Amino acid sequence: MIKFIDLFAGIGGFRLAFESVGAKCVFSAEIDKHACKTYQDNFGDNPFCDVSTLDPKEIPNFDILCAGFPCQPFSIAGKRKGFTETRGTLFFDIERIIKAKQPKAFILENVKGLVSH
Repeated sequence: MIKFIDLFAGIGGFRLAFESVGAKCVFSAEIDKHACKTYQDNFGDNPFCDVSTLDPKEIPNFDILCAGFPCQPFSIAGKRKGFTETRGTLFFDIERIIKAKQPKAFILENVKGLVSH
C-alpha cells in the first residue's frame, strides 16, 4: 500500500484523490483553523500543525509527499515576493522534509511562476 503525507492540507484535496485509489494518509498538516475543522469533519483527524516548526522525525515513514503550499508569493496573480515573504520560505520546509525522509516521490501544487522565480 502506498503511504503519503498531506502538507498544507487545506480541506483535503490531495487526500481525497490519493485515498480514492487506495493510498493511505499517514500524516497531515495545516495551520488554518477553519480548514482544519473541515478536514477533521471530512476525515476524522485534525491536521493542525505548523510545518515550519515540524521535526521530520515526528513524521511516520511514507512513499509520497503531497504539498499544497501557499502559492501567493510565487503566483503571477500575486506580488511575486517569493522567498522574501514568510509564506514563500515554507518551500524550504518542504525541501527539508524531503531531504530528511527521502520519499520515492513528491507532488507540489502547480503554481505558474514557481519555476521561473
